[in-house]
Amino acid sequence: MSDIHVLVSPEAGRGRAAGTATEVLDRLRSLGGHVIDLSGADAAASAANARDAVAAGAERLVVLGGDGMVHLAVQAVAGTDTILGVVPVGTGNDFVRALPGVPEDPLEAAAVALGNPDPIDAIRVGDRWVASVATAGFSADVNDRANRLRRPKGQTRYTVATVLELPALKRRPTTITVDGAAHAHDAVMIAVANTAWFGGGMHICPDADPDDGVLDVTVVDGVGRIELLWFFNRVFKGTHLDHPKVHTHRGHRIEIAAEVAVWGDGEPITTGNTVLEAVPAAIRIAR
Repeated sequence: MSDIHVLVSPEAGRGRAAGTATEVLDRLRSLGGHVIDLSGADAAASAANARDAVAAGAERLVVLGGDGMVHLAVQAVAGTDTILGVVPVGTGNDFVRALPGVPEDPLEAAAVALGNPDPIDAIRVGDRWVASVATAGFSADVNDRANRLRRPKGQTRYTVATVLELPALKRRPTTITVDGAAHAHDAVMIAVANTAWFGGGMHICPDADPDDGVLDVTVVDGVGRIELLWFFNRVFKGTHLDHPKVHTHRGHRIEIAAEVAVWGDGEPITTGNTVLEAVPAAIRIAR
């Protein structure tokens, strides 16, 4: 087997997770691969290393981490021939939820990461890529707050961030244009999805499919704090779409006209008016 370029999440490389990362790397080697670790001192260095490797013709890039590391890797591999493999060792792992062929067990996932590629779609936002879900409004505000919290760690941090952001809940006049058709909203939260999950298991766009070439949009309009808590209680089950203030759209090109921050895969993407496009077969994924 040829070289296997690897990115290891900082969280996966220290503490109790460090043992899992070591076992996964050993597993990749035992399967006949020559492992080249591209992990840098920080995310920027890792991203630069990944871009350089892909530009030099890397056949495969395997990520050990969660959705943040997948997002980093996708910036390098989307639109190229490089195969992406994912070994889920993060807290959310929403991207992998949409890939039933990828096991939750890291050692089993390592073997799948060396398998044959299958193309899936991605979201293009300017010169950036989103693998799973782009969000704006309250969900983006929660992401921002969570990233600024030093503790607690893991998924609990997002629960705390949600509670802290509730008093600042805002409705934003928003026009969402779907393949040329404009829709007016009094939006509290917007999700534009390639895959169905975000936020550590919230089934925000239950019909989203990374193989169908279109994007699914869920908009929560004009709800108050109590209604929003109801929404979050239902969204983990994917049973929120029947609420009268929840609206859905589907299309290839989504334009959001509003003064909002847009996040994707839990990472900041842009602010203000934003165009999101479905790009079919943008990622060659081992699954």
